[in-house]
Amino acid sequence: MTPNLTWCLALGPFALAVAGMATGSVKSGQRRVGGGAAWIAGFALALAVAAGVCVAVNSPLVTGTVGVAGVGLGFYVDTLAAIMFALVAFVGLIVVLYSRNYLDGDRGQARFTKWLCLTLAAVLLLIISGNLFQFALAWIATSLGLNKLLLFYPERQAAVLAARKKFLASRLGDLCLIAATVLLHQAFGSLDYAVLFAGAEAMRVGGDIPAAIHAVAVFLVIAALLKSAQFPLHGWLTEVMETPTPVSALLHAGVINAGGFLVLRFAGVISLSSPSMEILVIVGGVTALFGSVVMLTQTSVKVSLAYSTIAQMGFMMLQCGLGAFAAALLHIVAHSLYKAHAFLSSGSVIDLARASWSPSPGGQPHPARMAMIVGLVLAAALVVGTLFGATITAQPGVFALGAVVMLGLAHLITQAFDERPSLYVVGRTVALALVVSLAYFGLQWAVEHVLAGSLPPVQALRGPLDLVIVVLVVLAFAAVTVFQSVLPGKADAPRWQAAYVHLANGLYVNTLANRLVLRFWPSPPPPPAIVPSTPVSGVPS
Repeated sequence: MTPNLTWCLALGPFALAVAGMATGSVKSGQRRVGGGAAWIAGFALALAVAAGVCVAVNSPLVTGTVGVAGVGLGFYVDTLAAIMFALVAFVGLIVVLYSRNYLDGDRGQARFTKWLCLTLAAVLLLIISGNLFQFALAWIATSLGLNKLLLFYPERQAAVLAARKKFLASRLGDLCLIAATVLLHQAFGSLDYAVLFAGAEAMRVGGDIPAAIHAVAVFLVIAALLKSAQFPLHGWLTEVMETPTPVSALLHAGVINAGGFLVLRFAGVISLSSPSMEILVIVGGVTALFGSVVMLTQTSVKVSLAYSTIAQMGFMMLQCGLGAFAAALLHIVAHSLYKAHAFLSSGSVIDLARASWSPSPGGQPHPARMAMIVGLVLAAALVVGTLFGATITAQPGVFALGAVVMLGLAHLITQAFDERPSLYVVGRTVALALVVSLAYFGLQWAVEHVLAGSLPPVQALRGPLDLVIVVLVVLAFAAVTVFQSVLPGKADAPRWQAAYVHLANGLYVNTLANRLVLRFWPSPPPPPAIVPSTPVSGVPS
C-alpha cells in the first residue's frame, strides 16, 4: 500500500462538490437534475465508503502537506479517520437517496441537493485533513453549508431564528479554532498533523507543558462544545425541525459529530491540559443530564429526538473529559446510525406505536422495589465492568456510561417482577440484562485495542473532582430512573405538574437565548401568505 491510495479518498468529496455545483447552476429542469445529482452523489459516497474501509485496514497513511510550513493540502488517514469517513459517507449516502424521494416535486429540490452535497463534501474533507489549516477551512465550510440547509424554507420564522443562533455560536467557535491554530503554529512552526502529534507526545514524555498548550487545548474544547450544541447554547438544535427531515438526519447523525471528532483528532494535545479535560467533564455531564430529563417531557417526536441528541453529545464529551476517547468514538458511531434511522422513520412512529400496542395489566412499580432493582443493576455494571478492567478508578468514562446504559434496563426488569411475575419472564429479563452488560463492556474493550495507535490510552481517575462528578452522574441518572417510574402516579399533583411544565420548556434557557438574539438581531416580518383568489359567482376571476 502506498500513500497514493489516500489521495484517492479525495475523489469522494471532489465528486460531491462537482455534483453540488453542477446542480446549483441549472435554471430549468430542476426536478430531473436534482434527482440525477442525488444519484451521482450517492455513487460518490458509495466509493467513499469502500475507500474508507480499504484505508482502515492499511492505516495510517499520510501524504504530507503540499504547501509551506504545514499550511496547504494534505491528508492524514488513520483508523480514527477511516472509521469516521466511512460512517459519514454511509449516513450521507442514505440521506441523499432518501431526500431524492422525500423532496420529489419540490421546486427547491435542486437547491437542496446542491447544499446537501457541498456540506457532505466539507465534512468528508474535514475528516481526512492532514493539517489544521485545511481542517479549519473545512470546519467553516461545513457550518456555512449547514446554514443554507437550515434556511431552506426562509419564510419560516423559527428556521430563521435557529439559523441565526447557530450562526452566532459557529462564528464564536470558528474564532476559538483560529486562535488555537495560530498558537499551535507559533509553538511547533507547522500545522501538519504529524509534526503536531509528535510534538505533543514529546511534551507528554518530558512532562513540560507550556502555558500556550493549555490555552490551545481550552480553545479547541470551546470550539468543540459550541459545535456540539452543549448547554446552555443548545437551543438552536431543537429548532431545526423547521427544515426538511433529511437535514435533521444529516445534522444529528453526522454534522454535529464534528465537535466530537475535533476532540478525538486532537486528543493528544487536549489530554495534556487538565483544565480543558475538566471543562469537558463538567459541561458534558450537565448537558447529558439536562437533555435526558427534558427529553422525557416532549410531545413532539422530532424535538424529543433533538434533546436526545443533545444528551448523547453531552455523554460523548463527558467520556472524552474522563479520558475514554475510544469509548467516545464508539458512542459516535452507534449514535449516528440509530439517530439517522430514528429521524428518517419518524413519520411512521404513530403506525409503529399502534402496531406494538398491547393492553397493560395496570399498576405502577413500587418505588422501593424500583430503587432496589436500580441498586442491583448498578452492582451488576460494577461487577461486569471489573471483569473487563473498566472500574470506576481505572476507566471512569467507560464505567459511567456503562452504568447509565444498564439503568436503561431497570424499567424492563421492574416490569418483569411487577406486572406478570413468572420464573421464565424474570430469568429471561435478567439474562438479557447480563448479555447487554457483557456486550457493552466487551465492545469497549475491543474498540480500545483497535484504536490503540490512533487515540491516547484510556486514562485513570485523575483526582477527587472527577470521582465526585462520576458518582454524581451515576446517582443523578439513577434518580431519574426512579423518578420516571414514579411520575405517572403523581401526574395529578400540582407540584409535579409545575415541574413538568418547567422541564417541557427546557427551564426557559432557550427562551432567554431567543430574546437575546431577537434584541440584537431582530427578524423581519414574515412575508404575507399567498391566498388563492376565489371567483365570485357569475363573475369570471
